[in-house]
Parts: sequence; structure tokens; C-alpha cells
Amino acid sequence: MKITPLDIRQKRFDTAVRGFSRREVEAYLELLAGEFEEVVKENISLKEELRRAQLRIEQYQERERTLQETMVTAQRISEDLKSAAKKEAEIIIADAEHQAEKIVHGAHQKLVQVVEDINELKRQRTQFESQVRSVVEAHRKLLETFSGPSFADRDYARVEDNVAYLSQKKATHGE
Repeated sequence: MKITPLDIRQKRFDTAVRGFSRREVEAYLELLAGEFEEVVKENISLKEELRRAQLRIEQYQERERTLQETMVTAQRISEDLKSAAKKEAEIIIADAEHQAEKIVHGAHQKLVQVVEDINELKRQRTQFESQVRSVVEAHRKLLETFSGPSFADRDYARVEDNVAYLSQKKATHGE
């Protein structure tokens, strides 16, 4: 059974011949009822405060759970992003290496072509030099041929003798 301050105030005791002083008992019961009423009010207040505190604790716990879930999700997303970035970086690196290989291969092909062109130009130069030497040699021989005494200079006297002889023969035969 719960006792309330009102129960204390309304409690009446039977009177006995040698009993307690009625005023003192009533005054003490009134004092006790007042104190008990304060204790009950404080108890109700504390219970309400406890209820509000428990409600706040539940809210904080819910927030904590939400934060933990958010942190786990953020960590998972962060790891996923790192993994995706790493894969993308690997793809970019592989593509760059492939492009570099193509560039190096192209450069090598160009180098081979340039070396072949240089060799061809050297061959053509050698051939041209040989042809020029041949032409120069032919012209030199031709010049040597013409630089010596000419036919007219060498055989001039003989030609004059032949012309004179033929002129005489004509004159003797034709007369």
C-alpha cells in the first residue's frame, strides 16, 4: 500500500488514557506529511528528469548509431573510391605505356627509314660521283685529244703537198 501525504494528514488514532499528546501527534503528522509531500514532489520531479534524460540518451544513442553507420558507409565509400582510383590509375598507366610503346615503335620505324634513306642517298651520291668522274674523265680525254697538235697543224704540210701534186696532175692531164 502506498502512503500519500493526504493519508498522513487524515490518519486518526484512537485515544487512550495514557496516550500521546494529541497536539504533538497532529503537529508531528503535519510536519511529516509536509516533508513527505516534498519528497514525493521531488521524486516525481526526479522521475520526470530521469525520463527526459533517458529520452535524450536514447536520442544520443540513435545519433551515435547513425554516426557509426555513416562512418562505416563513408569508410566503405572511401575504400571503394580508392580502389576505383587505383584501377583507373592502372588503366591510365597501362594506356600511357601502350602509347609510349607505339611512340617508341614509330620512332624506331622512322629511324630505320631515315637510316635507309641515308644509305640510299649515299649510294646515289657514290653513283653520281662515279658518273661525274666518268664524264669528267671523258671530257679530260677529249680535251687531251684536242690540246695536242691538231690534224690541220700536223698534216698541213702533207695536205699542201697533196694539193700541189693534184693541182699539177690536173694541169698536166687537163691540158
